Amino acid sequence: MNTSLRRCLGLAVFLPGLALIMGCATTGGFPTGWGEITLAPGDTGTCWSTPCRVYFEMPPGAGSYRVTANEVKVGDFPAGQRVLLGSFFETNAIKLPGTQVPPTYIYVYGQGGASGGMN
Repeated sequence: MNTSLRRCLGLAVFLPGLALIMGCATTGGFPTGWGEITLAPGDTGTCWSTPCRVYFEMPPGAGSYRVTANEVKVGDFPAGQRVLLGSFFETNAIKLPGTQVPPTYIYVYGQGGASGGMN
């Protein structure tokens, strides 16, 4: 078998497997919103306006969790509460460092006045 044919066959096996893995990579829902959105751990959300007010359902537990957006501290918030993370102007990865809580992703589309990550 020639090298080109082997590469094509390899891609034919690899790409569907990659698509399957990527489809299973998320653990949450796929909420959408305009103006504001509420996300939970593991969600991949889409907001169709800029800015987008982002609320987050904190996981259960005792005390509080530190929340970051694109590796920047947003704040420390109480467990089990719906909290306002702020107004986001661009796509962000929301994480709770030091926990096993899955990351949450927010994709922000639309037109707005300011640039930057969040306010």
